[in-house]
Amino acid sequence: MKRYILVVAISALTSAAVVYSLRPKAEELTLQQDTMPADPIPSLYTSLADQPTGAYIPDFTSAAAKTLDAVVHIKTMARARQPQAQPFQDFFFGHPNGNQRNPIQSGSGSGVIIRKDGYIITNNHVVANADQIEVVLNDKRSYTARLIGADPKTDLAVLKISGDEWTPIAFSNSDEAQVGQWVLAIGNPFNLASTVTAGIVSAKGRNIDIIQENFKIESFIQTDAAVNPGNSGGALVNLNGELVGINTAIASNTGSYAGYSFAIPSNLAQKVAMDLIEFGNVQRALMGVNIRDIDQALATAQNLSRLKGVYVEGVLNGSSAEAGGLEPGDIIIAVDSFNVDGTAALQERIGLHRPGDEISLGILRGSRHMRLALKLKNKLGTTELLTLEREIDAKFGGHLAKGSEDRLKALGISHGVEVKHVSGGLFSHMGIREGFVITEMNGVGIHTPEQLDEQLERSPHRFYLGGFYRRGEKRFFAYP
Repeated sequence: MKRYILVVAISALTSAAVVYSLRPKAEELTLQQDTMPADPIPSLYTSLADQPTGAYIPDFTSAAAKTLDAVVHIKTMARARQPQAQPFQDFFFGHPNGNQRNPIQSGSGSGVIIRKDGYIITNNHVVANADQIEVVLNDKRSYTARLIGADPKTDLAVLKISGDEWTPIAFSNSDEAQVGQWVLAIGNPFNLASTVTAGIVSAKGRNIDIIQENFKIESFIQTDAAVNPGNSGGALVNLNGELVGINTAIASNTGSYAGYSFAIPSNLAQKVAMDLIEFGNVQRALMGVNIRDIDQALATAQNLSRLKGVYVEGVLNGSSAEAGGLEPGDIIIAVDSFNVDGTAALQERIGLHRPGDEISLGILRGSRHMRLALKLKNKLGTTELLTLEREIDAKFGGHLAKGSEDRLKALGISHGVEVKHVSGGLFSHMGIREGFVITEMNGVGIHTPEQLDEQLERSPHRFYLGGFYRRGEKRFFAYP
């Protein structure tokens, strides 16, 4: 039977559930098994004294009480953004289809308070393209939230509400989560506020091919706690009430829960959130390799002695992997002290680092076990931490800033990103001059420099930009 993956929030752009196809893999990933068992927590269990076996049943009330106030209901409003027909749109993508009957669209999801000063983590797909974001607390108080930053590559975003007296959730070390341990999913399914469900960790390190981004990181915790549309961005917690993961997707044929759900590990979520809060963008470290999981066909073709690990198909020139001595044909089996059984686990481990960090790779080269030291680099090939401004400047060859209210008002537009300076690169090649306000890319409205960067990564080889010069002159520029 064909399986599907459903993003478990009603998107800010649609009130319908979004279903994605999950293609069956030729071989299931071998999951990393933690070697240290979880310590028993007798205080969290109730003895069944009338049973001679001395059995225990879990008591979820303490975990629920600790976390309910930290999980919020997120409501979004977005104006429909349907591009008008114009020459570049028609040439690249054809005429827009259909008419937008509902100019205002609403969405719903969940979020988790992670700092006492009002920072909230949620899924990117919950708040993507939202014009208004409302956060409703467990006690029904409501606040307008501000988007601090988003990372489509991990499907995470950070919001901020005013105040500094909030009770944040405590983070657990998701590396210590055990297959078979009890967990609670807390969120707002179907707009039912503050809902708690229970299940166990069914698997770790799941790559379900749901994030459609370059350099994506998918290493989900799989659980059978019931999760439905509206739970996206909510908390997966252990019996101590500590955050284990951010609920993100469900496996479903119908659009509703059918047995399994998937959460972003708390360690990765915390790292991404802290990057977005501190820098406004994610400090993503890269090894500079082409990799693949090992299946029986590859093992036979390359005469490999094992199926666990990550096969290195290629090493990029100038990368940290090349500098560290990694070679095509090597099998990566560990990062620092953590075993790596597949690509999802490797991507998660690297995703926890920033450029400039040093790691130790355990590899298998032929029959030899080796350790290599790598100093990780950023996407520009250096070890420095990149601000969003620096990153986008390097990509476009110019300095970008969100259009000021006065500038947008003078042009009679509601959004846009202004080209403050042109130093070369793409802008120079396309003939874009200083002062141009970019309002769309490939028919998608552009509100921030980060959105422009995201669209470029989705279509780096063929795109167009639309916008206005100072006198209100509408212009389009195509690449190539």
